[in-house]
Amino acid sequence: MTATQENFKESINDPRKDTMGDSMVDTAADQAVTAEDTELMPYDQLQSALQAAQAQVEEQRNQLLRTRAEMENLRRRAERDLENAHKYSLERFINEILPVKDSLEMGLQVVSEDAAETVDMDKVREGMDLTLKMMQTLLQKMAVREINPLGEKFNPDMHQAMMAQEATDAEPNTVLAVYQKGYSLNDRVVRPAMVVVSKAPLS
Repeated sequence: MTATQENFKESINDPRKDTMGDSMVDTAADQAVTAEDTELMPYDQLQSALQAAQAQVEEQRNQLLRTRAEMENLRRRAERDLENAHKYSLERFINEILPVKDSLEMGLQVVSEDAAETVDMDKVREGMDLTLKMMQTLLQKMAVREINPLGEKFNPDMHQAMMAQEATDAEPNTVLAVYQKGYSLNDRVVRPAMVVVSKAPLS
């Protein structure tokens, strides 16, 4: 028989020695409480960590959705800007504004012939001349260059021959007259010059 068994037997026979049994019960209870506390603390911490992780995942999900929405808006805006750039390009604007310049030049030519008649015509001519200079300055800022090939060799890339005329004082394929000036944008021909080209006289 072990010492513990003997003590237990004695405690049964002698109630005064029952303190050992009480001590053993109290120790077991304390151990049970300690184990319970040990199990509860990690669970609470795990629950808190899980909630924090879920909140972080939700925040990242919302941020991803916002980023996708922003990217979609940027894509649509870029497509719209590109479409507007094609629709309202400088080349179209130039083609629209060049007839105005042509009209001003023709008006100046008419006024110059009759400028000596009245003083008012001089003022009109001065105003038209100023308007034309403003237009020329605007076109230069937009990298638009005038093509006025009078006396130059005919260039099919920049000139459009309206007719051929015999000439003895000019080499063949020389521009004798310019019906309408041409224009280029950044060295790209927007409108070719309409010209009269010389040709050798028939023998």
